[in-house]
Amino acid sequence: MASPAIGIRRHSAGRCPTSVEIIDHPSPNFGERRNGEAPDLIVIHYTAMTSAKAALERLCDPDAEVSAHYLISEAGQTTRLVAEECRAWHAGAGAWGGRGDVNSRSLGIELANDGTAPFSARQMDALEHLLAGMLQRWDVPLHGVIAHSDMAPMRKSDPGPKFDWHRLARSGLSVWPGGQTDRTADFQQAARIFGYPQAEPEALLAAFRRRFRPWASGPLDAVDRAMISDLAARYPVDPDAASA
Repeated sequence: MASPAIGIRRHSAGRCPTSVEIIDHPSPNFGERRNGEAPDLIVIHYTAMTSAKAALERLCDPDAEVSAHYLISEAGQTTRLVAEECRAWHAGAGAWGGRGDVNSRSLGIELANDGTAPFSARQMDALEHLLAGMLQRWDVPLHGVIAHSDMAPMRKSDPGPKFDWHRLARSGLSVWPGGQTDRTADFQQAARIFGYPQAEPEALLAAFRRRFRPWASGPLDAVDRAMISDLAARYPVDPDAASA
């Protein structure tokens, strides 16, 4: 599948802008997707750097050996670093839905953010526009839009508790737990069915809460169990985990 042309793109998703310009700034840090993989995941990151400019330099530095398909600045400027059909080096070690080599089966979006600041409205608008096109081009399911910390809960925390996952879900660009509270499956097993990799219980709960309950604290509770059980029932990415 060919990369989209540079320039103005239009869509009708949620509160996204009616058009956005994508700037090409190729990174040398990419390769071919392995084993004929095509993207079925979109991984969202934050850069944890002082500025978009600093992040762009690092993502294009061959010595750094890191990249992403896109970088979105604090002001909403969207830069394409790696063609979508290629394998960018953004995910690192981790897994989702019982499968590793996430780089070969994903698209990566870096959001310029130091990890402590809120994400700006313009940045979120640009992200929503970009996601809408990527989901359509590659037929990625909504439950395939995940956090870096989802696929690597033992070592990553981005895009962090300040990222508005609920907004993406309301815009039809991700998933959110339903209102049911009668499901009380084992938390770790349900998390595995939903897609999370095996991890220490504390790290798994922290990753889940960063995304779905960033205000929560304390030990695992009934709300956590109900939410993950609902997600596992509606989006069983790894049904084999039910018998693990």
